Amino acid sequence: MKKVGVIKEIWRYPVKGMAGELLQECSVGAQGLTGDRVWALRDTARQEIQSCKFRPELLTCTAKVKNDPKTQHIQVTFADGSTLNSDSPDIHQRLSELVGHDSTLESLRPLSEVDFYRRHKLDDHTWLDELKATFSREPGEPLPDFSSFPQQAQDFVTVPGTFFLVTPFHIITTATMEHFNKLLPEADWDIRRFRPNIVIDTTGYDDGLVEQYWIGKQISIANSLIDCTATAPRCGAVTRVQNGLDFDKSMLRTIVKEADQNLGIYGSIKQEGTLRVGDAVYISDN
Repeated sequence: MKKVGVIKEIWRYPVKGMAGELLQECSVGAQGLTGDRVWALRDTARQEIQSCKFRPELLTCTAKVKNDPKTQHIQVTFADGSTLNSDSPDIHQRLSELVGHDSTLESLRPLSEVDFYRRHKLDDHTWLDELKATFSREPGEPLPDFSSFPQQAQDFVTVPGTFFLVTPFHIITTATMEHFNKLLPEADWDIRRFRPNIVIDTTGYDDGLVEQYWIGKQISIANSLIDCTATAPRCGAVTRVQNGLDFDKSMLRTIVKEADQNLGIYGSIKQEGTLRVGDAVYISDN
């Protein structure tokens, strides 16, 4: 094994599409960090789970686990500083007003309720046109390759039984963020725009888009093992307004042009454990 850095930050997003909470430690298992993406907004008319891709207003809210993550109740803080809990009778109306669509805040349901996770389809192509539009590409810019889009991703908004699009873990290194900051120093490369679960400080170990070379390898952190499974192509969500962050499309232009659309990588948890800020991170072949 080769040491590649240490954990700098741990982030959890209790509500899909909302800003998350910064942690000092958190347990991790097959479904990612405990308490991560355990709630989501569901459009009443479409009967479909929504994300910040389709409802960017969600990014102006911050969600945190209220008490014990195992209870799965969370607190939502709105842009005006007001808060509501997931068990508040007013939470659905407040979020519906925020996004402009009748919606309900829903917790995870078991895999046996698979229809809960289905994609809304008026026909055989509109859903794909809608999805492509969320990537906010300009003329001449490439989109991710949808030709090999797996059938499950065509039929379901998230992996059934979860509120994750691809895998339950997302990794970014400081080397990558420093690389982009050098390419476009006038932009605000705030890590919150990119929604990682962990940020690995690679100072003194490597530079450039280092994690892109980890695909197919395995990360070891304390007693946990994480397979590096795929790159993370970026959509228009990174440009959106968040608390303290302004709209800025220049970063997406740079990612598309300079990094083949990707920033960060996805991971799959192979062995559960506990992650702590400061933990050493090692990489090895699977």
